[in-house]
Amino acid sequence: MKTADARRLPLLVTVALTATLLLAACQPGASSVSPTGSTSPSTQPTASASSPAGSSSSEPTASAAESLGPFTCSLPVAGTATIDRAQITDVRVAGHDGYDRIVFEFAAGLPEYSIASATPPFTRDPSGLPLAVAGSAFLSLVMQGGTAVTPEGTLTYSGPTDFSPALTTVSQLVEAGDFEAVSSWYVGLSGTSCIRVLTLSNPSRLVIDIEH
Repeated sequence: MKTADARRLPLLVTVALTATLLLAACQPGASSVSPTGSTSPSTQPTASASSPAGSSSSEPTASAAESLGPFTCSLPVAGTATIDRAQITDVRVAGHDGYDRIVFEFAAGLPEYSIASATPPFTRDPSGLPLAVAGSAFLSLVMQGGTAVTPEGTLTYSGPTDFSPALTTVSQLVEAGDFEAVSSWYVGLSGTSCIRVLTLSNPSRLVIDIEH
């Protein structure tokens, strides 16, 4: 009896080994299993090298100028607030085909604003000290509730407040003051020009286009 068992042992081992190999062959390969919570490569969002962080690529560009609305030479231009206090987080100036653009970006919502023609001499707020602005024509921008200073006295925007971009129309953009949650700015132009004002969301922005 022991001799017969010994003879059957290699056969049983062979059968068991064959069954194991067949079972393994039926299992899906490891490379087809995605880690838990992962996203298929075909659906993952990809970063664009042409749109670095902090860029203004989400703003309407010159290629879409025909859909941005007309310019107006009738000033002042004003808008109402969508929030009590709109904290400034960025200020940008850039040239485009047919116009120069000024952008004020806010943490949330838009302030009440007024854009009007201005005539020197200009002064700083609240000191009343003289403020020189380059150009032969001028605009003033006043934002009620638009400020870079929080109620606690910290800054939400600590970037430049005096731009001399040497663009076709905009010669200078300079802050006159930011006092008691009222921010005032002057725009120096190379000549009298018409403007177009856009308000955008996500993030909140006040966009001022100045026609060449």
